[in-house]
Amino acid sequence: MDFSNRLIYWYLQNDRDLPWRKTKNPYFIWLSEIMLQQTRVHQGLSYYITFTKEFPTVFDLAKASESKVLKLWQGLGYYSRARNLHYSAKYIANELDGKFPSTYEEIKKLKGVGDYTASAISSICFDESQAVVDGNVYRVLSRYFGIKTPINSSAGIKEFKELAQTLIDPKQPGSYNQAIMDFGALHCKPQNPLCETCPLNDSCIALAKKTITQLPVKNQKIKIRKRYFNYLVFISDDNKTMLSERKGKGIWQGLYEFPLIETEKGISKEELSLQISENENIVLFNENEIVHKLSHQHLYTKFWIVKKDVLHENQISWNSIKKYPVPILIANFLENFNPSNGYF
Repeated sequence: MDFSNRLIYWYLQNDRDLPWRKTKNPYFIWLSEIMLQQTRVHQGLSYYITFTKEFPTVFDLAKASESKVLKLWQGLGYYSRARNLHYSAKYIANELDGKFPSTYEEIKKLKGVGDYTASAISSICFDESQAVVDGNVYRVLSRYFGIKTPINSSAGIKEFKELAQTLIDPKQPGSYNQAIMDFGALHCKPQNPLCETCPLNDSCIALAKKTITQLPVKNQKIKIRKRYFNYLVFISDDNKTMLSERKGKGIWQGLYEFPLIETEKGISKEELSLQISENENIVLFNENEIVHKLSHQHLYTKFWIVKKDVLHENQISWNSIKKYPVPILIANFLENFNPSNGYF
């Protein structure tokens, strides 16, 4: 209990002024937890504020179109989070009459919610003693207790969850969970942790054994797949372009993109021309490939400007293009591209 008391005391002195810390409304806590998966607080904060203003209740989120939800999510990445959020909002609004599930087991049944998120919501909102285990918690526990079990192994996931569960303060589980997460984010950092001023430094095994930089242990990452994207940015005489919704279960489902040709390696203008029966009316926008890094794949991307007299399918006006939800890769291109600059 000394471990949890020290962390909670540290938290009371150092807790961050964040909007989701000022409520126990499970809808708002849920929003924040989903947004902060794979996302740093400073990046997710503006999205949280936008979402809570646009969708102040679960009913508002449920009534929104998926396209609008994805547009507001644009830039956060991992778009399946947004689709699952929207799906679960409709379930809560329509099947549960807007009443958010109040137990760990019921919360975990929501689409896109796993052990960590269900533990966070149930402890913070409903005082249930369910310990959170995220990247920050893995780091704190592995260093303090000197645990070398890989955190991304089945054995590690089980070991750390069981350990975390023995440490949580049943009288204030929400405060303890937020304390250890914040402590990992702000104090026991991945690089350059603040060991000299750490409230646990008199009993931290990794500090004593000088193994701070070696923990936590993680099994070797999976091989990164390289993909080569060639986007065709059509421009017609009447200021139209082509944009279509990305279907299927792959990356960016539900987002919009320009016509895409994927190749096994980077290609030249001549090689592209053979595939689309164009030649004189193609200009490469970016001299160097843009490398867009996703968790399991890297996209090497070229944007090709293609001049056409008339477009016959999936045509939209350039003036309306920014209304569509697009991957951040395309959003960045649109910020730097002006079709009236005269590329031909």
